[in-house]
Amino acid sequence: MTKRIIVANFEYNSQAYEAFSKVKKIHALRQIKGEQMAVVTHTEDGSHQFEIEDFLDFTGANKTSKFGTIGMLVGVLTGPMGLLLGWFGGSMFGASKDAQEVKRANTIFELLGKEISEGKTGLILIANEDDNRPLNQLIMYGLGGNLYRFDYQEVEEELDKMHEAQQQVQENLTEVPNNQSENDNNEEG
Repeated sequence: MTKRIIVANFEYNSQAYEAFSKVKKIHALRQIKGEQMAVVTHTEDGSHQFEIEDFLDFTGANKTSKFGTIGMLVGVLTGPMGLLLGWFGGSMFGASKDAQEVKRANTIFELLGKEISEGKTGLILIANEDDNRPLNQLIMYGLGGNLYRFDYQEVEEELDKMHEAQQQVQENLTEVPNNQSENDNNEEG
């Protein structure tokens, strides 16, 4: 089984909720082995935030959306690193949505910001798949959506790197006022 983080986007927001319901059914039929799943919305108020609208932890560990992998992923997207690196400003991709540009979206962060655009709702699923056909059938053929699969381990490594970078930025930001105060004190003396 291959553990993946799977992102789906749709033409209509209601289709993400329908997919959420139907993925639960194919999990119950053991066609996939889900771990976590969330319906996420990219807000359209210009703040470039993602909100988790619905969340399910298939494992029974009762992880909340905030503390699970999906929550960490959304946290990086909506945090200062996402804005700093321009995932939502359009600077990485421009306005067109052709296949060539999607191929260049080589990280899950870039893809989420682009494919679940402002005002749109999508689905994020962490699952093990022996066979990708059940999800393909449901999402692509049944609901007309798009599917993007990422290796779970690679995303975890990206999350760790982003978390470290975010901590470094925050540490540097807290050092600036202290250095400024020292400079002010040196000028007075």
